[in-house]
Amino acid sequence: MYTIETERQMKHLSILGATGSIGRNALRIVDMFPQHFTIKVLAAKTNTDLLAAQINQFAPQLAIVFDAESAQRLKQALGADTKTEILYGDEGYRAAASCDGVDIVLTAVVGAAGLKPTLAAIEAGKTIALANKETLVMAGEIVTRSAARKGVRILPVDSEHSAIFQCLQGHRKADLTRILLTASGGPFLDLPLDQFQHISAAQALNHPNWDMGPKITIDSATLMNKGLEVLEAKSLFNVSEDQIEVVIHPQSIIHSMVAYQDGAVMAQLGIPDMKSAIAYALSFPQRLPLNQPLPDFSGQQDLTFQKPDFAKFPCLNLAFQACRVGKTLPAVLNAANEVAVNAFLDHKISFTAIARIVQQAMEAHSIHTNPALSDILSADQEARQKAADLVAGV
Repeated sequence: MYTIETERQMKHLSILGATGSIGRNALRIVDMFPQHFTIKVLAAKTNTDLLAAQINQFAPQLAIVFDAESAQRLKQALGADTKTEILYGDEGYRAAASCDGVDIVLTAVVGAAGLKPTLAAIEAGKTIALANKETLVMAGEIVTRSAARKGVRILPVDSEHSAIFQCLQGHRKADLTRILLTASGGPFLDLPLDQFQHISAAQALNHPNWDMGPKITIDSATLMNKGLEVLEAKSLFNVSEDQIEVVIHPQSIIHSMVAYQDGAVMAQLGIPDMKSAIAYALSFPQRLPLNQPLPDFSGQQDLTFQKPDFAKFPCLNLAFQACRVGKTLPAVLNAANEVAVNAFLDHKISFTAIARIVQQAMEAHSIHTNPALSDILSADQEARQKAADLVAGV
């Protein structure tokens, strides 16, 4: 029979991005373990129908949405008797990140929108369960420096970074020589390059292994997602880009590996399901009995590995370039990619145009040395405008 240590305290959660894939999975875990987790805050963008259902189930103290119109829809859906306070906009997201009584803030919003709430949560001294990789991509040095100053722990939720984090437990960081980030290769790993220009949004959204939101699924298809993870790993684990290697592993059983100076390689394995990584971040340092199936090792014919093809997946190469340069260039990479991916999903540009637009935005950018947060946010906005102009000119 499962028992948990008596020293485990009830953890009070704020979930930013509650209606997305990560947020929904996190709430499934809370529902499985109500004796260990309560929900203080739920934040979403505009999906008020699902958010209202979540509020009715988990009764948070606060609920946050993107704008006044969404807030009004949510109030109507909940009715006058609701005890949940509803806020919106930047003020609402800051309140969600710094709410009194919250122990862990799960930042699972998509894109650059996660940066300000994450910094607000750090300033409030909250433990961060980080699913929003763009926060560290854009401002990794600022975020990690702020966390160190406030004594805040950042726990990774991305499956790959969770795997690395788990492989580091019980080992000296000084002994680490290399991080091996695994990537499935997405749906187009074996597609000839000359067919990439004909890829449709529907094809790109059909990931062979993972069930994710649309933006991250497209990023997985271009391998930009893996590039963003390289940038995230550099900041999160305080390593150089030369210590990070991307390895294509189509079966998605090994989620990442860490190599040590004695030649040992530690790998974290599991089925491709985000609940394990989310649960580990929320329950760290304990583990929860999720009753997840193990990989079918006896039935698995093989585990294969290969190097990424940078000609087919130029977004990965662009991310490594941004990682080497640093400063404001990663923010430009991220912003231009967000605009280009949205344009592809809206059928405005081709699949191959995503990388071209990101590259042109990076080439047009004047890099800021020793950037402050304001410089990073300015670079983000400039890159978005440049990418939008490029989309309009396609």
